[in-house]
Amino acid sequence: MAASMARLLWPFLARQGLRFRGRCVCNQNPRRSFATEKRVRNLLYEHAREGYSELPYLDMESVCACPEKAARSLELRKGELRPADLPAIISTWQELRQLREQIQSLEAEKEAVAEAVRALLVSMGEVGDPQYQGLRTRGREIRKQLTPLYPRETQLEEEFYQQALRLPNQTHPDTPVGDESQARVLRVVGDKPAFSFQPRGHLEIGEKLDIIRQKRLSHVSGHRSYYLRGAGALLQHGLVNFTLSKLVSRITHHLTPATFPQEGCGMTPNANPSQIYNIDPSRFEDLNLAGTAEVGLAGYFMDHAVASRDLPVRMVCASTCYRAETDTGKEPWGLYRVHHFAKVEMFGVTGPGLEQSSQLLEEFLSLQVEILTELGLHFRVLDMPTQELGLPAYRKFDIEAWMPGRGRYGEVTSASNCTDFQSRRLYIMFETETGELQFAHTVNATACAVPRVLIALLESNQQKDGSVLVPAALQPYLGTDRITAPTHVPLQYIGPNQPQKPRLPGQSAAR
Repeated sequence: MAASMARLLWPFLARQGLRFRGRCVCNQNPRRSFATEKRVRNLLYEHAREGYSELPYLDMESVCACPEKAARSLELRKGELRPADLPAIISTWQELRQLREQIQSLEAEKEAVAEAVRALLVSMGEVGDPQYQGLRTRGREIRKQLTPLYPRETQLEEEFYQQALRLPNQTHPDTPVGDESQARVLRVVGDKPAFSFQPRGHLEIGEKLDIIRQKRLSHVSGHRSYYLRGAGALLQHGLVNFTLSKLVSRITHHLTPATFPQEGCGMTPNANPSQIYNIDPSRFEDLNLAGTAEVGLAGYFMDHAVASRDLPVRMVCASTCYRAETDTGKEPWGLYRVHHFAKVEMFGVTGPGLEQSSQLLEEFLSLQVEILTELGLHFRVLDMPTQELGLPAYRKFDIEAWMPGRGRYGEVTSASNCTDFQSRRLYIMFETETGELQFAHTVNATACAVPRVLIALLESNQQKDGSVLVPAALQPYLGTDRITAPTHVPLQYIGPNQPQKPRLPGQSAAR
């Protein structure tokens, strides 16, 4: 497969003025040994430097052609980079490109000299021939010229990619400008549920029904962890199965994604570390727990080309996601921000051009609306503003469901058109009928983030007596139309910090 991909990529890279890099080039070529340990690490670049993948092919032509537009995007997104950082990135890129052209010219001449030397030896067989000696001298001069250029190329590559990989995607012209408060409401579905009593929060509801446990887990799994029990567990399974059954006729490709992706295979190599669980690097270098299945789904297509006749490719998967959530004190209790949760994710690969990827984005959004509507939820569709797009998204739609116990809307799904931002970094391509390789567009969307949908369901369907009505769509999975409180307590807490601790076997009453 690797050799096949190399043969496909070679004409593409050659047209772009780039050289193909085989596996482990850092060991084969001394110009790949430039150290990066003292800088902020970027695993997407480092993996390419070490030969595991190609260097990301960033769209610097567009940036250089219209730097004002790129600077405007940086200003609107308020990310790590600012417009003042752009001139240095462009300057480094231009110097790197000129240096590569110089290296390619010298390498081509060196190969021509070597071929001429071989031809002379075959035809004449005399090493003392003046023409032969002249070619040998020129060959030595070329090698001497190339020697300092290789480390300089590597140095410029590092300087460029460490900064340029933090450049965001372009922005849709209709995207609202500003922070999350500037999100544009595109559509409102359903009505807010009315109550004759003060609605309770999902955690209170779940604890009284004995379907959610979040207390006394600090010594088990730590803060922001939880158990779903009985009907709570059935609700999770039901939501996943209901969502997958809705999508099975619409999305033909189902996948179980990688749970431990390498940091460099993702689309956001500089993701906020406070959101990422890292596996012990002394044992497993660069492995992480996936915060979203999107990383594994994109990694599935990395360094692969899809036949144009198979586009668009639609994929869906159910997985457990892991979020560290260490940088926020928001929502310390309940299921809104937790360390682990079940999620059904959609992912798509389309041909080039905004028309196809925009159409797939709308398709995924309509599926999200259909799923939440069948669950009987009240929600609104938002066109997210520039500061909420992150690096990859060209356009992003969020859906917020009404959560009566919280007294506000809460995000339950997201859908993003990333155009060719991810594919240029991961070499997700498609092959045209003529055999030409082009970068694909990628689209991702949440089909069901279980804990947050669970919050909306419990809080919206709660009854005055403490029971919760089960939506018709989920009743086949729970076997009931109502969740009621248990008639007995299945577990009794016998741990420390209680006024009257039960006696253990062999303990006296005086203890």
